[in-house]
Amino acid sequence: MSLPPNFLDELRTRTSLSQVVGRKVMWDTRKSNQGKGDMWAPCPFHQEKTASFHVDDRKGFYYCFGCHAKGDAISFIRETENVAFMEAVEILARESGMQMPARDPKAQEKADRNTQLVEVMEMAVQYFRLQLKTAGGSAAREYLARRGLNEAALERWEIGFVPDAWQGLWDHLKAKNIADDLIFGAGLAKPSTKGGKPYDTFRGRIMFPIRDARKRAIAFGGRAMDPNDNAKYLNSPETALFDKGRSLFNHAPAREAAGKGQPLVVAEGYMDVIALAEAGFAASVAPLGTAVTENQLRLMWRITPEPVIALDGDTAGLRAAMRLIDIALPLLEAGQSLRFAMMPQGLDPDDLIKAQGAGAMQTLVENAEPMVTLLWRRETEGKNFDSPERKAALDRDLRTAISKIADPSIRGHYGEAIKQLRWDLFRNRSKSGGVRTPWKPGVKAPAPALPVTKNTVLAAGDGGAQEMLREAVILAALITHPTLIEQFLAPLERLEMRNPDHHLMQKIVLAGGAEGGEVLRAQIVAATSQARLDKLFSHRHVQISPALRHKENHKLAATCIGEDLAKLEAARGVQREIEEAASDMGAVVDEGVTWRLAQAAEAHNKAVRSEQEDNVAFDVAKSGALMDRSERKALDVLLERIGLGVGSPKESDPDSER
Repeated sequence: MSLPPNFLDELRTRTSLSQVVGRKVMWDTRKSNQGKGDMWAPCPFHQEKTASFHVDDRKGFYYCFGCHAKGDAISFIRETENVAFMEAVEILARESGMQMPARDPKAQEKADRNTQLVEVMEMAVQYFRLQLKTAGGSAAREYLARRGLNEAALERWEIGFVPDAWQGLWDHLKAKNIADDLIFGAGLAKPSTKGGKPYDTFRGRIMFPIRDARKRAIAFGGRAMDPNDNAKYLNSPETALFDKGRSLFNHAPAREAAGKGQPLVVAEGYMDVIALAEAGFAASVAPLGTAVTENQLRLMWRITPEPVIALDGDTAGLRAAMRLIDIALPLLEAGQSLRFAMMPQGLDPDDLIKAQGAGAMQTLVENAEPMVTLLWRRETEGKNFDSPERKAALDRDLRTAISKIADPSIRGHYGEAIKQLRWDLFRNRSKSGGVRTPWKPGVKAPAPALPVTKNTVLAAGDGGAQEMLREAVILAALITHPTLIEQFLAPLERLEMRNPDHHLMQKIVLAGGAEGGEVLRAQIVAATSQARLDKLFSHRHVQISPALRHKENHKLAATCIGEDLAKLEAARGVQREIEEAASDMGAVVDEGVTWRLAQAAEAHNKAVRSEQEDNVAFDVAKSGALMDRSERKALDVLLERIGLGVGSPKESDPDSER
């Protein structure tokens, strides 16, 4: 049975030789460099004590300096498993997840045809290079010079030009007796649908040859000279030689540079790769104008275990990077991942190098972010997590993403990293408005918390009802004593009102400042209604609050407001800690969880004690209302005189009902 040459090429591309050989040998860790794919071990084909068997994982070949055995993954399987060629191919195909092709009696014929197509492509390369040097290529040369490419760079990259003529290349190839089907098969021309002469695929463009890992010309990329052309960049159509989703621009040179220790940088376009390589980043590739595919990602990982993705700093580039995460997650292996160099807004690598130099690009590459950071950014940036439901939705989305990772060890480490990022997000607050600080400097903070839509005391439940009553007491006290607003500005800004009416009134109070109670009341009525303002002051807890009963006593009002703010903040803090601790319990439990709960409980108890232990102005009844201590004492004395006393205030329970 004969196999298509493309099948064997892809099989070798998908197969990691070091993994195949690693099942049979013990690597010498002192001589091996796994990061560069340079592995050494005692030879499995003859007895020896020293490590003379060398595997070049990037090139896919092995060689023994002792017995001179050499070959690729297929030959290694044949020799070590004692199987035939086709059986070795089937073993590797099964391990790589590839379907064995059906029997093809014309495989050799196709191989011969592919060789002919490569020859035609090389003729086209030379034709395009020659056209760039003619008078018709002057505009193209000027454009390339403006992009910073000198004559030597044009030669290195074999850049050419094709005039805006319908049959220029066709006539050139036909003059060399090239068959029509080979020109069509190479994707260099298309037949006319109107019965006329075939026409060239590329016209009026700067031409970039695309070569495969074996340095064969397999396709072209053309940049339009006409700024009004609908297709700024145009690739060759897919052919027997060219599969766009399985090819990389600058593949072979990048592989060689990466083998010498350079980081593999993945950019979007031809000019980005050329600019990077000319600036010293020789291990640079591009996915040919498409989003990175799974096959292209595997090609990158064959070059280096951790490519650096440097897509354009615009919305499209960021979306492409985010999509790449979903492709990469199921394929992650230990030591095999991606890093992301996020370009400045509106710049691509070419722009950055021209504007700030190669050093700026080097800094971005060296500080490239791990993929887990970009995953977190995708799920959190610009979003608001002011409610348990929204936090739960974030947890769900992150769990769904992480569940795609097949390796349990990597999945666990991702969970730990996400847990830490989550902790950082929900533990930090900015100084204004209670807005959470961003997950990383420079990233826009989430918007201020929105009010919860449940607006009645009964709908809020027991805990919610008590909180909403405290909100009402605080607002009513501040409206009655507007000169105290500035004193409590910071805690009031942090306070997240449950009731939407309270939320709106809070904004008016914060904006109105100390303009006066009547002004605040008028503004609130204008924004809501007189009925809603009356409702605020109609609550029994509001009416019995000392802050409203003693309107002239600002000191007493300040004490009441401070106590209610502290108690409300402490109660909500405990609830948040319980919710987040419950979430953390699903991951890794440590003493940090219990410590957080203990701290929150202590803060809550302190707030409660601060009311219960105060002995200056007031006591707290069981109902939660603050009672003037002097009035209560006078009442006790009166009851004592008429024989109904139950002890002095100091001896009685301050929370008992009279």
